[in-house]
Amino acid sequence: MLSHMHKHAEYLDPILSRYQYNAHHLLQILREAQEYYGYIHADAIDYMAQQLQLARSQIEGVASFYSLLYLQPQGEYRVLFSDNITDRMLGNMQLMESMCKELWVEAGKVSEDGLVSINTTSCTGMCDQGPAILVNNIVINQLTKERVSAICELIREHIPLSDWPPEFFAIEDHICKKDILLDSNFKAGSALAKSLRHSALETLQEIKTSKLRGRGGAGFSTASKWEFCRSATGEQHYVVCNADEGEPGTFKDRVLLTSYADMVFEGMTICAHVIGAKKGFLYLRGEYRYLLDHLQAVLHHRRQQSQLGNNILGHAGFNFDIEIHLGAGAYICGEESALIESLEGKRGTPRNRPPFPVTSGYLNQPTVVNNVETFACASLIGLHGGAWYANIGTDTSAGTKILSVSGDCVRPGLYEYPFGVTVAQVLADCGAQNTQAVQISGPSGICVAANEFDRRIGFDDLPTAGAFMVFDYSRDMFEVARNFVHFFKHESCGFCTPCRVGTSLLANMMDKLAQGHGSPYDFAEIEKLNVLLLSTSHCGLGHSACNPVLDTIAKFRPAYDKQLIHKEFIPAFDLDYDLSQARQMTGRDDAGAHLERTNVSK
Repeated sequence: MLSHMHKHAEYLDPILSRYQYNAHHLLQILREAQEYYGYIHADAIDYMAQQLQLARSQIEGVASFYSLLYLQPQGEYRVLFSDNITDRMLGNMQLMESMCKELWVEAGKVSEDGLVSINTTSCTGMCDQGPAILVNNIVINQLTKERVSAICELIREHIPLSDWPPEFFAIEDHICKKDILLDSNFKAGSALAKSLRHSALETLQEIKTSKLRGRGGAGFSTASKWEFCRSATGEQHYVVCNADEGEPGTFKDRVLLTSYADMVFEGMTICAHVIGAKKGFLYLRGEYRYLLDHLQAVLHHRRQQSQLGNNILGHAGFNFDIEIHLGAGAYICGEESALIESLEGKRGTPRNRPPFPVTSGYLNQPTVVNNVETFACASLIGLHGGAWYANIGTDTSAGTKILSVSGDCVRPGLYEYPFGVTVAQVLADCGAQNTQAVQISGPSGICVAANEFDRRIGFDDLPTAGAFMVFDYSRDMFEVARNFVHFFKHESCGFCTPCRVGTSLLANMMDKLAQGHGSPYDFAEIEKLNVLLLSTSHCGLGHSACNPVLDTIAKFRPAYDKQLIHKEFIPAFDLDYDLSQARQMTGRDDAGAHLERTNVSK
């Protein structure tokens, strides 16, 4: 045991030292330990528990919460196929099957030689250029059968990921329509310099005048959030940028961090000036690991230009810096209190509210948590003023909104519009034809049918975090909803029983319908389940889990009716169906290998 501990100490000591043996950095320590070793070894956990003065169960509890962390050996190459609905539409499952066959490995398992493991993961934020995979948590997109074969050959030859063809890792911004933000030609430091000519209260007033609302989907007043935090008592105040962009169909923050990072960091710094913060965090989703070096370089340059650090831009006493924390695959960490728990090195379980983060956030100190796009907008307001910004958009929704457009259209990518644009206008601009439905704001949002395309993007009609997923008439809306339901089941944090059990029950009901065992009785059960989840779930994930099913039942009923083979209730369990694996193993599929079906409704 001692020799094992010594072996792990060799790579863990530098990691632990870099994070000052601080348990609040546990997630980062675990992530870096896994990057070195391939998974989190049991002896490594013992060593970390000793050095961080934590119980072993605490460390295992955190590691087991995040889908991109592993407590058991994985393949030398860990391949995860993005399983968002748009990836499915582009044939990801067929490509995964092809890779499994070429590498002689079963999906969900590790190859016998330990070389490779293949599985699925949730949306990787590459909906405009899928299908996508993660290989050892680094993204590769625009998969084709030829590219899959090339990847298989590289894996078989044990070629290090760093030596793979650079074009495999090329990721495009795909900016299709620019407005005030994406077309700003922003110069680093310009908004900050202008804001610092004014007092913190004057800057706050500009944010208030702008009518800026949070771009993460909820639309809470940005000025109110900053003001509440500024007024809250605490030893420290913190600024947190929520870049845990996990909602399927959303990828705008990825592009903002790639090509507009200075605007985001500048907005965070303006916020720090307003609320009196000295420390900020960018919480970057684990699937965007490839952006880490780029973002660190931007931060380094800002420090060199006195835009971060002590006495920023020569203003004595204005000290503020930003640290990047990487997530590890947990959709629920997009919820601000769950994100803060994760920042503190814990499982990303949403907190009870109140108290809210503005009074009791990171380390129970006053904390502002805003979306990437919100901070970028704050930079624009710092540069041009609140009145200028408020004159764009509508009375209730000021400014512009960046939409992540994907699915059945000619030109997927980012589209920026003043608030108030119609769904029909976006569809025309992206080259969508014969459109059946659009899912606004991802699975937790709203599905609009063709007779609703005159509706407008805005907080008073169709609020959105940014996802705009297009489905033409070739798509089965039942299968779309089924994919969303399985996403919620996978991403439930498991904290509360209604959501943990309810999302599983909902997925089972949809699978039952898909397998031909549905009846009108199941619709009534889904309605009951929705009431239960809305009234008893701990957070928004459970509250919205039934949305895609209820929306599509109401608007695309024929897609469900064709699943209703039976008029009366029948049980979901089908022994003949479950014997299919046995038939596959024995190579038998004759009549004698099947049970005679009976109509149980008789």
